[in-house]
Amino acid sequence: MIANNDQNKQLPNELTSTFKELKVLKHLRKAGITKSFGFSCAYLFKLIFCLIFENKNWFRTLDSKKSTDFPAKDTVYRFLNQSTFAWRRFLLNLSAYTIGKVTKLTNHNRPKVLIFDDSSYDRNRSKSVELLARCHDHSSQKVRFFKGFRMLTLGWSDGATFIPVDFSLLSSKKSQINGISDKIDKRSSGYKRRLEALQAAPEQMPD
Repeated sequence: MIANNDQNKQLPNELTSTFKELKVLKHLRKAGITKSFGFSCAYLFKLIFCLIFENKNWFRTLDSKKSTDFPAKDTVYRFLNQSTFAWRRFLLNLSAYTIGKVTKLTNHNRPKVLIFDDSSYDRNRSKSVELLARCHDHSSQKVRFFKGFRMLTLGWSDGATFIPVDFSLLSSKKSQINGISDKIDKRSSGYKRRLEALQAAPEQMPD
């Protein structure tokens, strides 16, 4: 999965060409997702991205025979939990660039729309996750509650393609199980996202 001698050669050829075509790593830097020392953000991002195609989580990967080739688990968790990284800006830049590529391949007269999707994000096995809440599953015919979040996604579509542009994990003020961590810097992007998570979906849609 990972080339020991060259950190830049960890992606399969098919994904490497896609990363170059969409300038994924450039959008990471533009969103301020960088590190001054240690493993680079580009290396850690590609490592986590590959896990999707390996059908493994990080725990199972570190438990494998190749665990000595990977960074320590704290390195990856710090990268994922860094509250100063503007992941929303990264997704918006990447999506806008991708939409520019896609629109050249379709009829100019085809209608373009923005779609809001509200889905359940189940975390029933979790106990100490920040802003974990008891949510109601509106898609179920029976009255069903679950522990987790609601995933509100804004997507662009031309009728044939759906590209996510923005997202928000929604918690609840009334049914909240865990609150916001006291360690989060209130000036950071992560803290602003946590405050947004306590808003209702109609409040967030205009923004």
